[in-house]
Amino acid sequence: MAAKFEGGAYLSSFVDAVLNRLSSVNSTPIASKLADQKLLQRMKASLRAVRCVLDNAEQKQIKDQEVKKWLVDLQDSLYMADDLLDELSTKAAIATPIQTDPGNSSSWTHYVDSILEDSDDAEMGIVNSMQDIVHKLESLVEEKDDLGLKQEFVKDEEDMSWRIQSSLVETSEIYGRDNDKKAIIELLLDDTCDANISVIPIVGMGGVGKTTLAQLVYNDARVEGEFDIRAWVCVSDQFDIVNVTKTLIKAAGASSCNEDDLSLLQTGLKDKLMGKKFLIVLDDVWIDNSRSWKSLQKPFQYGKKGSKVLVTTRNDNVADVVKTISAYKLGLLSEKDCWSFFVKRVFLSTASKEYSTLESVGRELVKKCKGLPLAVEALGSLLRTINYDGRDWDSVLKRELWEVFEDQNDEIIPALRISYHYLPSNLK
Repeated sequence: MAAKFEGGAYLSSFVDAVLNRLSSVNSTPIASKLADQKLLQRMKASLRAVRCVLDNAEQKQIKDQEVKKWLVDLQDSLYMADDLLDELSTKAAIATPIQTDPGNSSSWTHYVDSILEDSDDAEMGIVNSMQDIVHKLESLVEEKDDLGLKQEFVKDEEDMSWRIQSSLVETSEIYGRDNDKKAIIELLLDDTCDANISVIPIVGMGGVGKTTLAQLVYNDARVEGEFDIRAWVCVSDQFDIVNVTKTLIKAAGASSCNEDDLSLLQTGLKDKLMGKKFLIVLDDVWIDNSRSWKSLQKPFQYGKKGSKVLVTTRNDNVADVVKTISAYKLGLLSEKDCWSFFVKRVFLSTASKEYSTLESVGRELVKKCKGLPLAVEALGSLLRTINYDGRDWDSVLKRELWEVFEDQNDEIIPALRISYHYLPSNLK
C-alpha cells in the first residue's frame, strides 16, 4: 500500500485509476450479482462526484482540518476499492481462455471454470465488501456538501501583499548567493551575442530566492554603469500586458502614462528604448504563451545591442518560451548558509548565553526548512517573537512546520501554495 499523501492532485489520479478498473469487473464471474444491486453504478457515480471537488478540497485542506480529514477518509476508501477491484480484475484475466490448441478449447474453459467457481459464501463476502465501500463513498459525497466543497474550483482571493514589488534589497541579510550573483552578472555584461537582446531566465521553486538574486544583480554598481535604462516590473500570475508596458514606460523616464491602447503604449515604449542599452527585469513571470510573450517584447527589439531581459520564474515552461540562452537554475541554500541566515533573523547572538542552550534545537528546526530561504526567514521571524526558552523552541520543533507558518499568517503559505497549484498532477 502506498504511503499516505493527503492532496487533491494525487487523489484525482487515484480516482481516475479506480474508475478505469471498474470496466474490467464486468467480465468477472460475480459481475451479475454486483449489477443486481447496482453497486458498480453507485460506486462510479460516487467517484465522479468526489472527483469534481478535489481541487477545491486541496485548496481548503491547508487551513481546514475537517477537509483534511475528509481527504484522508476518501483515500482510505479508495485503497479498499482499489484492492477489491484488483482482486476481481485478476480473476477476470485468469478467466480469459488462452487457446493455443483450438481442439481443446472446451476442456480449457472447463478447467478455468473449475478453479474460479466461487462458493456462495465467497461471493457474498465480495458483495458485502463492495457494499461497505460504496456506502463509505456515498457518505463522503454527502459530507462534501456540509464542508462547502464546490464542484468548480475557484481560487480564493488572497492578500497578495507578500509579493515583492521593489527592486531594492537589503544585502546584509543575503547568504550563500555570491556565486549565483557572479554568474548572472557575467551573463548580463556579456556582449558577444549577435542578437540585440538576450533573455536570461532564472528558474527555481517558490521561496528559493530568485527575486532576491535578481535584486542583487540589478543594484550592483557594475550593472548600473553598463546600461542606459534599467526597469523592474513584478509581473505575477495575473499577466496584464498593458500594465506591464505602462510600468516599463515610466521606468524608462516618462513622467506619467495614462494611455490604455496597447498599440500606442508599445509605440511609446519603442521610442524610449530606441538605440538605448537597457536592462529589464520581469519578476515572477507565469505566462508561458508564446504569442503573449512575442507581443510583450516587440518594443524590446529596438534597443541597442547588448540589451538584456532578466526573467524570474518558477515554471520551466516559461523559461523555454522566453529564453535566448539556457535558463539559470537556482538551487537551495546549504545548511551552513541557512543556519547563518536563521541566526540573523532570530537575532540570536553567538556570544549570548542563550546560544549554547538553543543551538541544537535551532539547527534541527533549520533542517526542516530543507534549504528554502523563505522558510528560514519565516521561521526566524516567528521565533524571535518567542522568549529565548529551550522549551518554547522545542515545542515548535515537535509541530509540523506547515502548521507553524499557518499560525504565523506569514507569506510562506501563499508563496508556496501558488507554486503547488501550477504543478502538473504527477509532481503534486
